Amino acid sequence: MREELLLIIEKNSRIDLKELAVILGVSTEDVLNELQQLEKEGIICGYHTLIDWDKTSVEKINALIEVRVTPQRGQGFDHIAERIYNYPEVKSVYLISGAYDLLVTLEQKSLKEISAFVSDKLSTLESVLSTATHFILKKYKDHGTILEKKHTEDEREIMI
Repeated sequence: MREELLLIIEKNSRIDLKELAVILGVSTEDVLNELQQLEKEGIICGYHTLIDWDKTSVEKINALIEVRVTPQRGQGFDHIAERIYNYPEVKSVYLISGAYDLLVTLEQKSLKEISAFVSDKLSTLESVLSTATHFILKKYKDHGTILEKKHTEDEREIMI
């Protein structure tokens, strides 16, 4: 039940508990208890709403920042990753393979704010060797959700 429950709520965390219980073939109380246990164990880390900010009047700039660092003895990448993720403007930090070590995502109101974060905060950390900033120009799919569905009907004219 646990894995199936997680797969369902990953796609729709707002699903009604009664509906979830029916799908899983268990009681609503069992579902509620399992959800509470998953939260307690840190398997469910939070619930989020995916918003297409481009369809609102709110200005947001998203950036992906690749970061090369010197890992610290005895702590590897964890210590520098923690320093970075503790900045409130940082949305996520990932350890990645390839030419860079960490991938940091930011969401700010302007390019200037992102540039200031990179130059004033990120680049000044002693372990940071270099950064590469990439700005997200348009989102097509985010967290498994297609943001702008295209018209799929065949619009070609039939020739007789």
